[in-house]
Amino acid sequence: MERLFGTNGVRGVVNEYMSAQLALDVGRAIGSYMGGKVALATDCRTSADMLRAAVSAGLTSVGCEVLDLGMQPTPSLQYFVKISGISGGVMITASHNPPEFNGIKAVDSDGTEMPREKEEEIERIFFSRSFTGTDWRSVGSVRPTSGADAYYSRAVLSQVDEGEISNRKASVVLDCANGAGSLVSPGLLRRLGARAITLNCNPEGTFPGHPSEPTPDNLGDLISLVRERGADLGVAQDGDADRAIFVDDKGRYVYGDRSLAVVAAVMVAENGGGVVVTPVSTSQCVEDAVVAAGGEVIYTRVGAPIVARKMMEVGAVFGGEENGGLIFPGHQFCRDAAMSMAKMLEIISIEGPLSSLLAKVPSYCLDKRKLHCPDDRKEEVLRAVCEAFASERVDRTDGVKVFFEGGWTLIRPSGTEPIFRVYTEGRDEGTAKRLADECERTVREIMGGD
Repeated sequence: MERLFGTNGVRGVVNEYMSAQLALDVGRAIGSYMGGKVALATDCRTSADMLRAAVSAGLTSVGCEVLDLGMQPTPSLQYFVKISGISGGVMITASHNPPEFNGIKAVDSDGTEMPREKEEEIERIFFSRSFTGTDWRSVGSVRPTSGADAYYSRAVLSQVDEGEISNRKASVVLDCANGAGSLVSPGLLRRLGARAITLNCNPEGTFPGHPSEPTPDNLGDLISLVRERGADLGVAQDGDADRAIFVDDKGRYVYGDRSLAVVAAVMVAENGGGVVVTPVSTSQCVEDAVVAAGGEVIYTRVGAPIVARKMMEVGAVFGGEENGGLIFPGHQFCRDAAMSMAKMLEIISIEGPLSSLLAKVPSYCLDKRKLHCPDDRKEEVLRAVCEAFASERVDRTDGVKVFFEGGWTLIRPSGTEPIFRVYTEGRDEGTAKRLADECERTVREIMGGD
């Protein structure tokens, strides 16, 4: 069946692929599947009003009652859906993509990202155009609904020790990337008693401060300000505030796998053990930290919805991805930048500087590559890779992950491009490059020069 949803919703350049007509029909398909009351929110992109109107029209045309929450961080919408007992939600966002993009993400009735099997049903409705039929009496309505951000903020605060954080009076530099997190996170820092310095905390749909992806290249101002002010912590959010990246008290960018390891170890220790769930692409440093704290790691395929649902299945104490998307099951089963910020602030208030905590996390080196492969050959090539490395330990959870002495390589097919993504981790840069070269050579030999 033709596919509509990607890894994180339907996305595209506005008025090209992501047109008002597409948004209308996606709204009709989601509404036909969900029915009843559906919450709707947007991030701050310049196309937000256009797409909100189109999606709202689609939802109401099939009889849904739309609860319009306005601009919200994605986890704020998700929390509202979770506590409201409604049919589901729709978030209009393209997360970290450039401002010319926008997207539509469906949220399940429990506030989690829609699982793939439910997306497939929405896709079936969309492509077959089997929308719910309604007459003029059954058309739905749109009801502006306030307070979602307040419910969400109170929920975050309930998950941390406000007294410990307030007593510490840590200084925090917060960069919201001119995104939707600007509505919530500065206020949370104020209520937690932190001494906050804000950057790009006014919502602007063109992301004038810097691109909304929190990469090292985009966070130069944040890093500089942490160093200049001697701050205890730097926090960067992406455009819809479901991911958080940190800068430590030495002014060093902290890659997401290392902050994941720090928080995972604390969560395991707080619970006296337990399971942490993360994708197969995550660094070995996370498992090292979790095992040292008395826990265990379960690996999944890549994707936050997959991680969240495995957490629910096994009763995990924590989970997340190496991109800064952390999931706290006591709060909600979705990535959450504000929750991550509050928890990290509590951790450094109790445990000491982030730089000291990071010093306990083992370091590995990562090599990332892309290899072209026609879509119709991907599975054949992966089977042959397994055979080629039959003498090594191989994991087929997502693509092929081969474990070597001193590291591993993950060869994972892209769901949207005719390529393999090849991630290799080694205990040092030379080992990572050597293992990556070996795997790339093997794949190219299998493909016969393709």
